[in-house]
Amino acid sequence: MSFIRFSDLCSSGQAKGQRVFIRADLNVPQDDAGRITEDTRIRASIPAIQMALDAGAAVMVTSHLGRPTEGAFKPEDSLAPVAARLGELMDRPVRLVAHWVDGDFSVAPGEVVLLENCRLNVGEKKNSPELAKKLGALCDIFVHDAFGTAHRAEGTTYGIAETAPIASAGPLLAAEMDAIAKALEAPGRPLVAIVAGSKVSTKLTILKSLANNVDNLIVGGGIANTFMLAAGLKIGKSLAEPDLLGEAKAVIDAMKARGAEVPIPTDVVTAKTFAADAPATVKKATDVAEDDLILDIGPETAARLAAQLMQAGTIVWNGPVGVFEFAAFEGGTKAIAQAIAKSSAFSIAGGGDTLAAIAKYGIEKDVGYISTGGGAFLEVLEGKTLPAFEVLARRANG
Repeated sequence: MSFIRFSDLCSSGQAKGQRVFIRADLNVPQDDAGRITEDTRIRASIPAIQMALDAGAAVMVTSHLGRPTEGAFKPEDSLAPVAARLGELMDRPVRLVAHWVDGDFSVAPGEVVLLENCRLNVGEKKNSPELAKKLGALCDIFVHDAFGTAHRAEGTTYGIAETAPIASAGPLLAAEMDAIAKALEAPGRPLVAIVAGSKVSTKLTILKSLANNVDNLIVGGGIANTFMLAAGLKIGKSLAEPDLLGEAKAVIDAMKARGAEVPIPTDVVTAKTFAADAPATVKKATDVAEDDLILDIGPETAARLAAQLMQAGTIVWNGPVGVFEFAAFEGGTKAIAQAIAKSSAFSIAGGGDTLAAIAKYGIEKDVGYISTGGGAFLEVLEGKTLPAFEVLARRANG
């Protein structure tokens, strides 16, 4: 995947004195009083901003925040708290600019301004050509640095990339693009994918796409229950989707036809109720009772899967394999997390629950790449080309 890297533009002096427009992801959680409760995304956006400032550029940054109504400003939609926090973290003033689409503001080389919530602009969501033209006219260089929005073709994520004189990938987006290419375009083999979650229906296209490419497809959670049913096992009153048994069987058959497999659990951890204090019972997968809930894979299955992960060349991880939030049902997810941490494979992980598991078991430094964009990461696994990737590649080659 060829694209222009903003870091290359800076190191070659091409950003000096230029107007640089950075699309960041500053969509941070806030409490009822508007105070920022978690600032990871702001911190993550600083390297691109600092890179532009160090290169002598006049820097404009924008982001969405929440789900505002286009053209109808409300105080809670404002990026004012973000501007204040960004200024604190960078130890410099960050001016907030409202009504900025027509360019009625100034920004000097060596200065950074934050442009008010881009989703307030009429035409942003549907990427109107009129807005795209105005956005492109604001800058000399556009920098896309918000992977979490890379699957959306909006004004500040796509339209501006078509109309700006130069369109580039910032360090965050470039790292995502590199990691995805390494994991899915030319992976070290065996390629093992872990896809877990409550429903097959939400991940069906991902499962079908991966079934054509991976060597082992590990399923977990409610998805694994549906696959157990498809394999002829009883699952008691566990969460599953019996109407998708045909789809699950098709995935198993597609893998088998390629000499690959979907490992079906041989033992599970069950409970009679879904609760943190519910007594946990390890039993063979063939012994699940009618009133059992399967809440985790068993130790035998976990050890077998961990051994496969230790032999892998590439690991893609999306979703915990059990109810890891409950201590009695975290064994499977913990074993998988620890195996990924010890494995010499290149690993890429994404999705909110996956990130929570990585944090819980303290393996952040042992995962090859942790993806920041939930929806975008899933669309990549589905085999889709993200709009941001497509337009940046086209502009690089145009």
